[in-house]
Parts: sequence; C-alpha cells; structure tokens
Amino acid sequence: MSTVKEAVDVDVPVHTAYNQWTMFEEFPQFMEGVEEIVQVDDRHNHWKTKIGGVSREFDTEIVDQLPDERIAWRTVSGDTQQRGMVSFQRLDETHTRVELVMEVETSGLAEKAADMTGTIDRRVKGDMRRFKEYIEGQGGESGGWRGRIRPGDR
Repeated sequence: MSTVKEAVDVDVPVHTAYNQWTMFEEFPQFMEGVEEIVQVDDRHNHWKTKIGGVSREFDTEIVDQLPDERIAWRTVSGDTQQRGMVSFQRLDETHTRVELVMEVETSGLAEKAADMTGTIDRRVKGDMRRFKEYIEGQGGESGGWRGRIRPGDR
C-alpha cells in the first residue's frame, strides 16, 4: 500500500470545515476524478470514480467519526482498496488545519504507474487545495452530520 499525506489550513472555524467534509455527496465539486458519491446511510458511501480513463465503483465504511476531530474509513467492496483518516485541528477561532492520510493499494498498470510517478500524491494535494477554495468560497458549510461512530460499532 502507498501512503499519501497532505494538510491544508483553511480560513474557517473547525466545526465549519468538519461539517462540510461530512457532506460526502459534494466531494465531486472539489475532488478530481470523483464522479459521484451516494451516501447509503450514516456509515456507508458508494463511490464512482474515473481516473486516467479507468472507471471504478466501490463502497466505503466509516469506522471512526468524532465531530470536529476525525473521520476514518475503509473500503468494503469493489476493485479499489484504501483506508484513511481526515483530521481537523483547531488553530484558532477562525482557522483549521485539515490533514488527510490515506493508504491506497494500487492495482493495474495505470494505477501503479500513477503511484510511481507521484500522480496520486499530486491529485490528493490538488483535492485538498480545492477543498480549501471550496469551503472558503462558500463562506460556510452547506450542511453537516455530527453523529459519533466508534470503532466496532455496527
């Protein structure tokens, strides 16, 4: 598995950054290659992506979610294997550090080449930069879910 890590400081309070990140169906507006996300329930999302001409569909499960602190997930089905966590650190009343750490298992020649050439890393950096522009441009979150999911909950 390859590990990708990126952090961005956003000019919004921690609850605003966190709330917006829980709006998974809006990810295609700032994540390159993400065509659609359907939130199935509080824990599960169905993803459709197209990266480098390769279309993929997979399902993720949120395994840990603590409002204003973190969201951790893993894939549970499909031809993509990944897990990750996004964390939110309050810098002051109006600034937040959003850090994404993701482990991706590359499959197929195109994905392995993208990983070796740093394409995946650059894509995540771009997604985080676009999230910053997206949330700061809106001036507030478009919604949010503040429930708690603990590891081992079902």
